Amino acid sequence: MISQHAHGFVVTAFALSLAVAGCGDDGGGGDGNTTEGAATATATTPTGDDTAGDTGMAVEHDLDRLRMVLTTNADLAYAGYSDCVTTAQGLADAIDALVADPTEANLDAAKRAWLVAREPYGQTEVFRFRASPIDDTNYDAADGEDGPEGDINAWPLGEGLIDYVVTGTDFGDDQVNVTGHDTGVADPIPDNNIINSTSIVIDEALLSKTATAEDEHDVIAGYHAIEFLLWGQDLNANGSADTVDSRDGTPGNRPVTDFALDDTCTSGPTVHGAPELCARRGQYLQVAAAKLLADLTSVRDGWAPGAAYRTAFTTVDDIDAAKGKLLEILVGMGTLSEGELAGERMQIALSANSQEDEHSCFSDNTHRDIWLDAEGVSNAYFGEYAGYDSTLDGTDDQTGSAVSGYGIDDYLTDLGLTDLHSAVSAALADTQANYVAIDAAARAGTPVDNQILDPSAAAAGPMRDTIVSLNAQATQIANIAVELDVGSPDDVVDPDASGCDTTDPTSEC
Repeated sequence: MISQHAHGFVVTAFALSLAVAGCGDDGGGGDGNTTEGAATATATTPTGDDTAGDTGMAVEHDLDRLRMVLTTNADLAYAGYSDCVTTAQGLADAIDALVADPTEANLDAAKRAWLVAREPYGQTEVFRFRASPIDDTNYDAADGEDGPEGDINAWPLGEGLIDYVVTGTDFGDDQVNVTGHDTGVADPIPDNNIINSTSIVIDEALLSKTATAEDEHDVIAGYHAIEFLLWGQDLNANGSADTVDSRDGTPGNRPVTDFALDDTCTSGPTVHGAPELCARRGQYLQVAAAKLLADLTSVRDGWAPGAAYRTAFTTVDDIDAAKGKLLEILVGMGTLSEGELAGERMQIALSANSQEDEHSCFSDNTHRDIWLDAEGVSNAYFGEYAGYDSTLDGTDDQTGSAVSGYGIDDYLTDLGLTDLHSAVSAALADTQANYVAIDAAARAGTPVDNQILDPSAAAAGPMRDTIVSLNAQATQIANIAVELDVGSPDDVVDPDASGCDTTDPTSEC
């Protein structure tokens, strides 16, 4: 499969031509709340689009309002990443407490802090695929991506390279073996790993050597490395890895003795009384949490008011430049919807009944990953960010960074494209109803790894429905680009983002 962070930027010659064309008027003395005196440009949209009844209309763009869309999008990103930093700090603090005093209560608190940290992060994934700070440090798509995304959220994890694993029907060589790495761990892997290779120094430099292999099975950093070290493999409650046909609905259950600093230390079913290994496991957690916090802070700072990236993104002198930036927003929304979420994160796992390929497979938190990624797309469309859920009950209660701005929906309405707005809103609502059903099933005791056991069964219905509706909403997002004359469907939804046919969710990718 294609690892989550392996896709390149979707920045096309069309977008670049918009950015440099400079053929729009940069005039306008409006205050951003009115079209009076604002720069405008007229584009005749193509006919034959099946979106709604707005096709064939002459779209008169408004520079002030386009600037408002861009500013709101930047506000959303800064708010979301600010909450990511806050929750990552909470996670780091909880891990410090666990390492200092390895009790069941402290392990549970660290797990909870990890779950809370995922709530804002999922909503920020819509800012990917556009040479923004998460993907690129110099914000230039031409030289490839060098941003921290892979260090933050890459998956599937190379858990066999990090720590002990158990093999079985659901965790075979194709899932836990590592074909290449740059860590210094000697073969054979997974018998040998970073934790039990005591000559290897665990530090940020080591964890930066993540996803170096061609198949990227050597992911050793980020949220999911921390997840694995807190939960362990998602085995059945009896410790069996023979879960390809039967899963009991429990997440991973790493014993707290894996962090004990005395003779009660455990490191798998057969290794006991080796406190040096437990100390290294705690050290790994602390280094991973510190690196995660630093990486997220760098991304947040790129979106801060006055920062170089934010300034470049929001400062547009003419309508063609603004249209190029609007296309970047649509690319993030469309490619996340169809190629990444529907394909890479859902259909690969569903069609192959692959527990290893579900996003948060150790904690059984994949239902929230799906919800939050899709919610982020809606946030970008409506120009809204409600905050995040710190109580894990499904309701956003931390609202200090909430944003209510001028969204793409407002822009379409102000241009008179009400049919298109209605079509996009309906598609987003359909997806929401479907991912809420996935979440409800998980909360009722059927996590995603159980929902995918039989791709054609009724239990998998919400997964299938969500994949199809994500495909449909991506089409509507692409229709925005066509209707506004900012790009083509292939500009918005990267054809190479996934090998999945998301119109047929049970077909293998």
